[in-house]
Amino acid sequence: MDKYGLIGYPLGHSFSIGYHNQRFADEGINAKYINFEISNIEQLIEVLSQNPELKGLNVTIPYKEKVMEYLDYISPEARAIGAVNVIRVIHEGKKIVLRGYNSDVIGFTQSIEPMLESYHKKALVLGTGGASKAVAYGLKSLGIEPVFVSRYERPGTIQYQNITPDVVKEYNVIVNCTPLGMFPKVDSCPDLPYEALDDRNILYDLIYNPDETLFMKKGAERGAAVKNGLEMLLLQAFASWEYWNGKE
Repeated sequence: MDKYGLIGYPLGHSFSIGYHNQRFADEGINAKYINFEISNIEQLIEVLSQNPELKGLNVTIPYKEKVMEYLDYISPEARAIGAVNVIRVIHEGKKIVLRGYNSDVIGFTQSIEPMLESYHKKALVLGTGGASKAVAYGLKSLGIEPVFVSRYERPGTIQYQNITPDVVKEYNVIVNCTPLGMFPKVDSCPDLPYEALDDRNILYDLIYNPDETLFMKKGAERGAAVKNGLEMLLLQAFASWEYWNGKE
């Protein structure tokens, strides 16, 4: 039986295991998807050696960037993003070849594109991790200029305290790539001037549990278009399967 899996830490909230195992059952695929909760990236070697049937992995927080040094090949897109969330595992005799890709960018762009209007030119990307890099890359590919938002002073970023009502009117697409508002801490949200939002804003949240985060609720109350990350997850999971099976 082929194996696929997810590496990350912690993995209590993982969507992938349910999705992929259900798909394997529905389509009669003789495979199993397993969560590999590893407390440091070096344990990837152990996962590979103990699971010779492994054909592919997904990568989640906090390893999307750290895993890159272990890969034999990184797609140009994943290299440009600076993060990998899909690994194809190829067994060549005793040698294991690891090929890295990024399906987050596919899931995100396909999910947000139908929401975009001609007046959506600039975006705030909340957070600076691996997912936010994929989001920024995807926005650029759709002709939207992204800027990262951070709590800390970093080159090329805006700090939350500097986001004024005028900023959210100019940067009228806002994508939350932070865990703020995720279950069980559903009463938290990014610190933004929500009162300045209107029907020209899009608030897109990568979180999918709960269905409507406080970030989304505050946007919807002002007439903004809102969307959670579930469709993005479904689209990127489908893209993962294609990468594992040889799509380049």
